[in-house]
Amino acid sequence: MNDLQRLKEMGIKVWDIRRPECYPDLAPQPVSLPEHCKLLLVCDAQPSEQEAWLFSKVLASMKLSVEQALYLPPQAVNLLGKHQLDWCWFAGTQQTDIDGVMMLTSPSLAVLDNDQLAKKQLWQQIKRYES
Repeated sequence: MNDLQRLKEMGIKVWDIRRPECYPDLAPQPVSLPEHCKLLLVCDAQPSEQEAWLFSKVLASMKLSVEQALYLPPQAVNLLGKHQLDWCWFAGTQQTDIDGVMMLTSPSLAVLDNDQLAKKQLWQQIKRYES
């Protein structure tokens, strides 16, 4: 069994690998999103419990549920395949263009949670798209 097979058995996806250069035979695989995914959260780490609460409040204001959102690390955005996304939110990371998707940018969720001005700017971005 080779290293890639072991990783697959452990449930580690190709875009989860931090040092792909260690696997020269590794061909980048497109990231498939489920059909129900309407918002993609792109940030360096999965949200903590407190950050997840803030995230759910933002989703509610967009009339989306947590089940309609998915977290993706920044290095996987370039591997994004076919999707039905409406929104892509870059929190604390550089924005990458994704055709046909409304884009949000903000500081990381940890910073956003304690910064009223940043929250206000995020709400303004959302409202701009809604009008």
